[in-house]
Amino acid sequence: MTLYDEPIRFDQARPAAVALAHEVATAGFDVLLVRDVLGRFSLIVDDADKEVAASTEQADRWRESFTGGLGRYSGERPLVLTSVTRLPKTLTASPRALKIVAATGTAGAVRLLDNTVVGEEWSHVTTPPATDDGGTPRPRRTALYGFKGGVGRTTATAVLARRLADQGLIVLVVDLDLESPGVAPLLLGDGTLCTHGVVDHLVESALGNEDGLEIVARSGYNPRNRGELWIAPARGAGTEGVPNAYVDKLNRVYADAEGARFADRLAATVRACEEAVERSDSGRLPDVVLLDSRAGIHDVAAVTISHLCDYALLFGADTDQTWSGYRDLFEAWAASGQAPAIRNKLRMVASMVPDSAHYSKDTHLESLRRNAHATFSVLYDSLAPDEVAGASEGSWDLDDDAAPHSPIPILFEPGLVGMNVPRSPDWQERAFVEAAYRDFLHTAIPLIMAGPAGDSDAESEDDRP
Repeated sequence: MTLYDEPIRFDQARPAAVALAHEVATAGFDVLLVRDVLGRFSLIVDDADKEVAASTEQADRWRESFTGGLGRYSGERPLVLTSVTRLPKTLTASPRALKIVAATGTAGAVRLLDNTVVGEEWSHVTTPPATDDGGTPRPRRTALYGFKGGVGRTTATAVLARRLADQGLIVLVVDLDLESPGVAPLLLGDGTLCTHGVVDHLVESALGNEDGLEIVARSGYNPRNRGELWIAPARGAGTEGVPNAYVDKLNRVYADAEGARFADRLAATVRACEEAVERSDSGRLPDVVLLDSRAGIHDVAAVTISHLCDYALLFGADTDQTWSGYRDLFEAWAASGQAPAIRNKLRMVASMVPDSAHYSKDTHLESLRRNAHATFSVLYDSLAPDEVAGASEGSWDLDDDAAPHSPIPILFEPGLVGMNVPRSPDWQERAFVEAAYRDFLHTAIPLIMAGPAGDSDAESEDDRP
C-alpha cells in the first residue's frame, strides 16, 4: 500500500517523487530523479564527493519512503548512492536533466531526467541562435500551430506568406505538417513543384545522402515590391516514372539517426531549406520563414515551437477541446520550469470567429479572451494579493491587448469552405478574404517582424501600396 488511500497512478507519481526528492535534498545532497519510459522513478543521491556520505540508516529510510510513496511507480532500483555505485557522467551530468525549483531552505539541488519515447522536446525550450557558425544572421522564423486540426491554420499561413512577400520580403514557407501536407497547393499557383520535399531531406540526411536534393520551389505568385515567395513542401513531385513511396519515407523520419536526435535533424532540414533559397536565383537567405506545423501534441510540433521558432501563433476556436488541449500543453511547460522561456514567444489566434446578427464578433471574442486568459495563466507568474497584473514581467491583465492570451481574430468566411484553390487562382484577392484576415494581418505582421528591441521592419497596413 502507498501513502495514498488507493494505488498510486501516473498523475500522482511525479509530484510524489519530487516531494520525496526534496526531502533528501534537505540533508544537503544533490538529487537526480530518473523516470523511465514506463513512468517509474529512481532516486540517485550524489553523495560521493561529500565530506560525509549518506548513512545506511538514511539510505534505508529514503528507500522505504520512496517505494512506499510511489508503489508500482518506484523503479527497479529505487535508490542509488553515488558513494556506493559509480555512475557515468553522461547520466549524472546529463544536459537533458531539468532543475526542479527547490523549496525554501533546501540545501541540495533536485533535477529530473525524463526518458520518453515521444514528446520529450516539449519540456526543453531553447532559443535558436541569431546567427549561423559564420556569423550570418538567420531568417526570422514563425511557427503556426493549432492543437486541433481544421482551424484554418494552413490557409492563414498562405494568406500571411503572400502579404509578407507583397511587402518586398523574401518569404519561405516550410510545410511541416508531414502527415497531412497541404500548404504547397495554396501557394504554388502556376509554379512548378520541386522534385523533393522536407520528408526526402529527413530520410536522405540520416544517411549523409542529402546533397543535390531539390527541396524548394518558387511560387507562381508574383509579389509586389520585388518580394519573393518560396515553398518547401512536405512532399515533392518525385521523379517521373519512380513511385514516390511517401508513406514508406514518412515511417522513417522520426527515428534518431546515429549521433543526431530527431530535433537536430529537423533543425538541419529547415536550415537546408533556407540555404536552398540562398543558392537559387534569389541569391540570399529568406527574410522570413513560416513553419506550418502539424496539429496535436506531436514531436514535429514540439521541436518547431520549443526550438526552431522565434514566435509561435497558436490557433484555436472557443471550444472545450481547444482549452483542455492547450491547458495540458501549458501545464507540461510549467511543470518542467519552462514557462518563463516559452510564454513571451506565444500569441493566441482566434480562428473562425463568427460575426452575424445572431452572434457578434465582439461577444465571441470576449468569451474567447476569458477562456484564453484562464488557460494561459498556467504560464503566468502568480501575483501576491497586493500586486496587479503587469507589475511583474511574467503577468498580464485579462484586457491587456499585448498579452500572449489576447486573441488575434480571423473571421469565419463560408466562401473559403471547400474552395478548389487551383481553379480559383485569385482567391486571396477576393473582398471576403481580405475582410476575414484584415485584423490578423494587421496585428501578426508587426509581431513577426519585431526585432530584439521591438522594432518592426514591416510596413503598416496603411502604408501598403
